[in-house]
Amino acid sequence: MVVLGSSFGDRSKWKVKSIVTLALTLLTSSQAILIVWSKRAGKYEYSVTTANFLVETLKCALSLAALARTWRNEGVTDDNRLSTTLDEVIVYPIPAALYLVKNLLQYYIFAYVDAPGYQILKNLNIISTGILYHIILKKKLGEIQWAAFILLCAGCTTAQLNPSSDHVLQTPVPGWIMAIVMALLSGFAGVYTEAIIKKRPSRNINVQNFWLYIFGMIFNAIAIVVQDFSAVAKKGFFHGYSLITVCMILNHALSGIAVSMVMKYADNIVKVYSTSVAMLLTAVVSVFLFGYHLSLAFFLGSTVVSVSVYLHSIGKLQKK
Repeated sequence: MVVLGSSFGDRSKWKVKSIVTLALTLLTSSQAILIVWSKRAGKYEYSVTTANFLVETLKCALSLAALARTWRNEGVTDDNRLSTTLDEVIVYPIPAALYLVKNLLQYYIFAYVDAPGYQILKNLNIISTGILYHIILKKKLGEIQWAAFILLCAGCTTAQLNPSSDHVLQTPVPGWIMAIVMALLSGFAGVYTEAIIKKRPSRNINVQNFWLYIFGMIFNAIAIVVQDFSAVAKKGFFHGYSLITVCMILNHALSGIAVSMVMKYADNIVKVYSTSVAMLLTAVVSVFLFGYHLSLAFFLGSTVVSVSVYLHSIGKLQKK
């Protein structure tokens, strides 16, 4: 009977991980497309700092709504109450500040790359995530898993090769610099946030999200004042917003929630692989929206990515 209960619990956890990872993959794959789509004549008519502020605000509201439901169903406990100690809260400004810079760069990099190109550059964080995962969380990655990381990078790169050029991507130096900085920020912020979340496993994820997003709102409000205060004061907070902009903000908010769920119930490497699969989905969708051409290299790269995912899963099984 105990075995059956354990098996049922494992299936339930696997189901939660699968749903959250699938949701993250779909949301991530549409992120770059919505950002590019939100442009008008190659420019953002809206303020990207106000968009980021609204993303953090929406994530905070969704966390509070989920928390209120928990309070109604389970009551207020030590693990789900908002009141906390300074020691617990003081760690959240660090990832919030890192995500602020990373999210702003996410908009500006599209001056140099298209949606599929952005997705391939994002995969630079695979290396930084793997190394930081080993250093910060003190978790040893096996040789097969390291090989899987290398194969994943190679597969993602191959999938975006330009058959008419000797270069992997027609991206100028500023684009590569932004991509490298984004990879480092994303890797460090992701692993650091996972360490915070898993430091107290019984703590309600929505409480942890709430404090992270509160600091995100504060930092993004400062960014509005520093970068776009005159434009917002003159034209209004929602100037230049469209239906696509609203969908983009909703997408970013739901993606953030999904990422935190993956970190709580899976790990940051699962998030990395979701992002990698999303790259392939972005390329497929871009065929219909932006006339992106799928080459033989794309299909070869897809195969390599699939093999790397398989090797990574085998590596985890052998460690158990």
